[in-house]
Amino acid sequence: MFYNSFVPYSDRIKNLLSPIERRIFSKLNSPFKIQAYLDSLPINFEISGETYMSPRRTLVAETAHCFEGALVAATALAYHGQRPLILDLKTAPYDEDHVVAVFKKHGHWGAISKTNHATLRYRDPIYKNVRELVLSYFHEYFLPNGAKTLRSYSKPFDLSKYPPERWVTAEEDLFWLVNDLDDAPHVSIIEKHHIPLLRKATKFEIQTTAATEWQNLQP
Repeated sequence: MFYNSFVPYSDRIKNLLSPIERRIFSKLNSPFKIQAYLDSLPINFEISGETYMSPRRTLVAETAHCFEGALVAATALAYHGQRPLILDLKTAPYDEDHVVAVFKKHGHWGAISKTNHATLRYRDPIYKNVRELVLSYFHEYFLPNGAKTLRSYSKPFDLSKYPPERWVTAEEDLFWLVNDLDDAPHVSIIEKHHIPLLRKATKFEIQTTAATEWQNLQP
């Protein structure tokens, strides 16, 4: 399908969506509502193998992990005329990255997040810049042994540089987009010589944040 470059990105998305999809996204007109929708989706445990589903596929599957949730949130933001921005929180190699959708209200940044844990969740738009927002996750980002692993973050990654049919309604897994995000410029938040100075999370912190919202019931 050919799109005139002057057509607003929100309209380009709407033109791709089915009536059912439009009804869903039309209701997700605030970060609160977007987050509530993502919270209602069971976590994607990728039982049959690794997935990076488009928002269209996520709506059908009714399950999502952080990357898939961030894309749904970005689509909802774009549907209502905002920029579809996501952010990669990159960790040490022995941990897993986290991806969120970010937005601005009254000049301050917030984040919408899909996670199965008590931490790394929604952030109210109170942060003056992206670095402040990212640092709000730093002390919560630790392994079961207490090691803190957050190391860098991408600049806000604008999905509107891609035609919406490449990521909003694609039927294939979006490995190419994961690679683009991973290869995007990242800003370090800690120098190597500071890593040995990081205090591990305590046993109490580890125990009190170990709960998960959704259980993997597969044998």
